[in-house]
Amino acid sequence: MAQAAKTPSGISSADWKKYSKTIAYLVALILFLLWIRPMVADQTPARLVNVTVTGLLIGGIYGLVAVGIVIINKASGVFNFAHGYMMYFSALVFYSFFTVANINVWAAAALSIVTVVIAISLGSWRDLLVPRNLLIGAGVVIVLTLLMTVGGPELRMLRALTGGVVTSVLMGLIIERFTIRPLIGQPLFAIVLMTLAIDRILAGITQLVWGSSEKLLDVFAGLAGLGVPATIRLDTSDTFLQGQLRINQSETLVAFVLALVAFGAFVVFFRYTSVGLAMRATAENQRLAQSVGLRVRVVLAVAWSIAGLLALTAGVLQGGAATLEKGMPLLALRAFPAVLLGGLESIGGALLGGFAIGIVQEWANLLFQGTDAGTELAPYVVLMIVLIIRPDGLFGQKRIERI
Repeated sequence: MAQAAKTPSGISSADWKKYSKTIAYLVALILFLLWIRPMVADQTPARLVNVTVTGLLIGGIYGLVAVGIVIINKASGVFNFAHGYMMYFSALVFYSFFTVANINVWAAAALSIVTVVIAISLGSWRDLLVPRNLLIGAGVVIVLTLLMTVGGPELRMLRALTGGVVTSVLMGLIIERFTIRPLIGQPLFAIVLMTLAIDRILAGITQLVWGSSEKLLDVFAGLAGLGVPATIRLDTSDTFLQGQLRINQSETLVAFVLALVAFGAFVVFFRYTSVGLAMRATAENQRLAQSVGLRVRVVLAVAWSIAGLLALTAGVLQGGAATLEKGMPLLALRAFPAVLLGGLESIGGALLGGFAIGIVQEWANLLFQGTDAGTELAPYVVLMIVLIIRPDGLFGQKRIERI
């Protein structure tokens, strides 16, 4: 058996490369810490804690966006570049249902019918001819139409939730049925280009229908009535923090909590329901899942629908905490480093990666004030470092290809 070549010191060349690489990383880390040390020393402990907490809150939204990207990658092996505009489009639909008092009954009925028809025919168009499916579908159409057209400002949240969920599910079903499914068996690059085309189409639709002006989504307007202050403060002047801890926008905290709730609900669904188990099996091996009787095409359609729901949730939470504006899709670009940091196959890793990117972004904004280092540079520096040091991510699976 051939032995690895050894250096004069007795260390094999492979081990020497590994040790030298580790030493280089440590030296780079030490130099970086020495560089930022004076900037960190100029800040009070309270300010550093405030920035870290803000980064965690923002990272919760990043994590939710990253989970939607991971779902599609796990189910079909596709990196969905359209997720940003899926989020923006579904949030704008939610905004329309939320702000319009009288929704046209026929438009709501048409939206419900199209959604139900595509949902019933996931496996085959012949399923539409089954009387039981037709009866259930008709009932669902009537219920959805009524929920989307209920009047009165007090029920606008119910209207918006129903319309947003129906539209986001329909968006996911249409994308999978008419753009992704015909490309099954084609090179992966073709599917990636298709997601880019979907991104551009959704961008055009949002511009045509809603324009480019910012829109205020008052989903958290009732917080003041519940006694939640606009700014949450905690005086820590007498402690080592030497300052005041505060959250400038309580909406961000509420959005963070709701993002964690949505993430937890999805994890429960993914792990403990039959559909979730089918999605996990399909993600592991589509051919094997199909050989044991799983309807892979249906599972993929469900995955895209769930990605649409996650996009809706992230878009509404981000829009409620800030505003709905045309730069929102860039949120997904900042979530890509979170996906790669946690690992393309890890749902929990996507959330942790979102926290990490949020903290890095806010620290960069603090240390390099007056620049766009936090939003425009720091996440992608993290992305580059992750790709160099650990391309599979912190919790990703190493792929072994047999030749």
